[in-house]
Amino acid sequence: MIKEIAIVIEREGEFAWVQANRKSVCGQCSANKGCGTHVLSKVVGNRINRVRALNRINASIGDEVTIGMPESTFLKTSLITYMMPLFMLISFAMLGNVLAKQLLWTGNLTEILFAISGLLLSLWLLRRFNKKVQDDKRYQPVVMKKNISPIQVKQPELLSNT
Repeated sequence: MIKEIAIVIEREGEFAWVQANRKSVCGQCSANKGCGTHVLSKVVGNRINRVRALNRINASIGDEVTIGMPESTFLKTSLITYMMPLFMLISFAMLGNVLAKQLLWTGNLTEILFAISGLLLSLWLLRRFNKKVQDDKRYQPVVMKKNISPIQVKQPELLSNT
C-alpha cells in the first residue's frame, strides 16, 4: 500500500478532497545533490497536490489523514498513463515508415505524421480511460485513518529582569 499524509480540504458525498505537499526523495540517498531529481525538485519546488479520495472513515474538513492506494493499482495506472503514449507514438511512426517504403515515398514526413497521430490517439484513449475509472472505487485512493497531531503547547515567555 502506498501511503501519503494529507489534509481534508473539502467533502463531496462519499469522497473527500485532500491536499498533500509533493515531497522529493532528496536527502534520502547517498547521491543527494548529484542526481537529476534534486535539480528538478529545486526547479519545480514543493507543489501542493489536490486529490479526491474515498472517505470511508467520514473525515472532516481540516483533519490530517493518511490516504493510501494499492501498489498494483498505482502501477497499472502509471504504466497506462506513461507507456501507452510512448508505445503508440513509436508504433505509429514504424507503421508510417513501412507505409512510406511501400509507396516509395522519400523523406520522414509520413513517419512524423503517423507518430503525431498515434500520440493524439493515445491521449484520446487516456481521456476515455480516465472518465471510465473516475468513479470506479478500485482506482480511488482511500482515506485510511485520521492522524492525531501532537498538541502544541505554548511555552510561557520568561520574564527577564533588566
